[in-house]
Amino acid sequence: TLVKIIYGSLQPTTGELRWMGNTVTVSNPAAARRLGIGMVFQHFSLFDALSVAENIALALSENLAQIASRIAEVSGQFGLPLEPTALVADLSVGQRQRIEIVRCLLQEPKLLIMDEPTAVLTPQEAEQLFVTLNRLAGEGCAVLYISHRLEEVKCLCHDATILRHGKVVASVDP
Repeated sequence: TLVKIIYGSLQPTTGELRWMGNTVTVSNPAAARRLGIGMVFQHFSLFDALSVAENIALALSENLAQIASRIAEVSGQFGLPLEPTALVADLSVGQRQRIEIVRCLLQEPKLLIMDEPTAVLTPQEAEQLFVTLNRLAGEGCAVLYISHRLEEVKCLCHDATILRHGKVVASVDP
């Protein structure tokens, strides 16, 4: 619920959301993206009948050729190789996860929310994701990483907050 409110998929019934020191209303995911908030959901939102570039184009306002070029560039820079013309139906689960991540990276987020991102990845794919997330954090992108896997939290996170039934029960050094 919390990340859906941050990303504008749900509206809060009480309280306020503060972003960069200001109270904001995030009315929908497009408004979140304009603020610099990107999200990779646990369950993918891709169309099997479209190519990688066509799927990503749905979230951006550039033409397909520009998007395909940027996909190749950004996916290569971050070690998340994607073929822009590949049909999503033909891709592995790990490759589909890369599409979701690269779509967020193309929007140059200030905050990247990751909801259980390794649930569908092989250990090698998860390791590459950790390299990417550490690089993003090093470049100043905040990462909100949601996981039930404590080893991942210990490996990746500087701070951890434990929620139970919507309430903070602990804030710890992993």
